Amino acid sequence: MSDRYLAFANSAAGRRLVGALGLPAPLHLERWMAGRTRPLDGALLLGGDGGLASAVLGFANKLSNDLYAPGEGQFDLPRWTAEHGPKLKALVFDASGLSRFEQLGELRAFFQPALKGLANCPRVVVLGRAPESLKDPLAASVQRSLEGFTRSLGKEIRRGGNVQLLYVGKGAEHQLEGALRFFLSPKSAYVSGQVLRLSACAEQVKDWTRPLAGKKALVTGASRGIGAAIAETLARDGAEVLLLDVPQALDALEALAARLGGRGLALDIGAEDAPARLVEALADGVDIVVHNAGITRDKTLAKMSEAFWNSVIEVNLKAPQVLTQALLEAGTLRDHGRVVLIASISGIAGNLGQSNYAVSKAGVIGLAQAWAPILGKRGISINAVAPGFIETQMTAAIPLTIREAGRRMNSMSQGGLPQDVAEAVAWFAQPGSGAVSGQVLRVCGQSLLGA
Repeated sequence: MSDRYLAFANSAAGRRLVGALGLPAPLHLERWMAGRTRPLDGALLLGGDGGLASAVLGFANKLSNDLYAPGEGQFDLPRWTAEHGPKLKALVFDASGLSRFEQLGELRAFFQPALKGLANCPRVVVLGRAPESLKDPLAASVQRSLEGFTRSLGKEIRRGGNVQLLYVGKGAEHQLEGALRFFLSPKSAYVSGQVLRLSACAEQVKDWTRPLAGKKALVTGASRGIGAAIAETLARDGAEVLLLDVPQALDALEALAARLGGRGLALDIGAEDAPARLVEALADGVDIVVHNAGITRDKTLAKMSEAFWNSVIEVNLKAPQVLTQALLEAGTLRDHGRVVLIASISGIAGNLGQSNYAVSKAGVIGLAQAWAPILGKRGISINAVAPGFIETQMTAAIPLTIREAGRRMNSMSQGGLPQDVAEAVAWFAQPGSGAVSGQVLRVCGQSLLGA
């Protein structure tokens, strides 16, 4: 589905009119393309002095060939200035050493000049320590304040840029490379204003060109849209894929499976025999489980039938729980596996006419949070991805005025693509992403809903 306003705003005539009227001026976002070798195509400015910057420096040359620091001789890197430096494609600021209120001025001192020298679609990551891990209440308060800063900066940066905050736990420094490879690359194009916590994880990616090589992955609801994009992305990253969808989608499912060198499985996930059939289909085990299948049955609560309510809960919430439980009890889900649940910002913010859908997707987030400590004993991580407005057949059916509002009500003033959700899922599926569990990553362009 095309976004005509986005196309117009990026035309010569459109840029003049949009600028004159003060309308949103979204840029075409840069997304990951086949054949790309480095996460970052451009200059990286590294700043801050909390100890994490040194960890980043150990692999920074794998991210970019063009590294700078804001101070003369800092990190033994050339100094960057807005007057003489190249346009900046990425900023990484180590704020983990900030522990007093007066030190917060370092944020302004680093970012204000850098903002004058940004290239299009810049990536910003701030590194900190989780407030709850700190005994000093002042230090905890200062670290918590980083959330307000990064979310505000995400709304100011424009140029198709994004901003994230990573709280890095003790021993998790070794997982920074995987996180920054995602958040500083076009793979995170439609992710902004997010806060994630990294913890220690023994698993590591061995080959960054195929980080999922040797892994077997299950994707439900895989015949089209977001599910198909997830399957394609996991296969691109080296996984062997089993694609599941309802029997009515068999032709599309088999065609996609054949193209990806995977297998298709026609199965109603709400059927009584679904758990047993799934375990049988995965007799050799599975490493990655992506619960993407979902339905909508929208009505205001006053008009919602019992059938509408129950069907959404059964498919969106009960089925992922039942199927995951079956895979665990049968020993089918291997140790150090990865489970990814597709939630929605409706489950965070609620939505008019979607009380059943919002209940189901909030429950999915609850599954990730509740299962995390249990699965963690086997090295298995479980996380939720919460898409915002994504350009799919489902959103194409939304009335025009509501669809346009959904597209523009975020910091990037546009809808996302199925690829954006798929890239987030693929990152959560990586071995090193066991550093993240029980968490929610919104893929919504920093939507104003539930912000």
